[in-house]
Amino acid sequence: MSLRRRALLSGLVLALASTAVPPAALAADAPALMLAGVYRPGIALDAYWLSEKYDGLRALWDGQRLRTRGGEMIAAPAWFTAGWPAKPMDGELWAGRGRFEEALSTVRQQTPDDTAWQRIRFMVFDLPAHPGPFTDRITAYHGLVSRLDQPWVRAVPQERVNSHAVLMARLDRMVKDGGEGLMLHRGDAPYRAVRGDDLLKVKTHEDAEARVIAHLPGRGRHSGRMGALEVQTREGVRFRLGTGFTDAQREHPPAVGDWVTYRFRGLTASGVPRFASFVRVRPDAQR
Repeated sequence: MSLRRRALLSGLVLALASTAVPPAALAADAPALMLAGVYRPGIALDAYWLSEKYDGLRALWDGQRLRTRGGEMIAAPAWFTAGWPAKPMDGELWAGRGRFEEALSTVRQQTPDDTAWQRIRFMVFDLPAHPGPFTDRITAYHGLVSRLDQPWVRAVPQERVNSHAVLMARLDRMVKDGGEGLMLHRGDAPYRAVRGDDLLKVKTHEDAEARVIAHLPGRGRHSGRMGALEVQTREGVRFRLGTGFTDAQREHPPAVGDWVTYRFRGLTASGVPRFASFVRVRPDAQR
């Protein structure tokens, strides 16, 4: 995935002051979701199921409403969720490989665009209220989606992988085909709203989210516009993101308070990401 993305949000005022804001509190009604750790060689792969990591926006159908990871209501058309069950479904609103911006634009609209929503798929990958282990939940969510029989609701396929070499080959093929990466889900794990090894992301690079706390002025070619973002991780680590931006993003940077995804190569001894580079605004990561 290219680090140079066109601006996702327009019309934001460039604020060059470095006034910091406190870390965001969790939304009172943010859904309790299982969050992914990062795959490490040496993990016993025979305990896991493998699936594609979809480049979309995480969403929860709570039995009545479709909500973002941060708890915001999603204004989907009435037909999109018509007939959905009273039980929660965890999934991804996805427009296809390499089309994150399209999915973001569609989902963020307060007045839903029927034409745009016809290109969105809800990729169901778990059932948070199901009491069984993930292996049982796979059968359950596939059955639920089959009974719904709606082409825009799809059950995420799962497969087994038995070695690191095979996993890396699958990852390489996925990336060459335009995918973002892979997910590993431990088969005997219950649904737990924590971040850990029950759910792991497998990517060609490390990435994470941080909250924008200040805009730092540019110099030289970037004089008069944003030069870098000062950001803070969920763990409280502050650092600067100064690369990976398009000129349009420097003119209209992510707002203070927004969450962004950054790419990096390991951590320093003090926990600061090495060679951190901006990837995109991530409005569904408000946790």
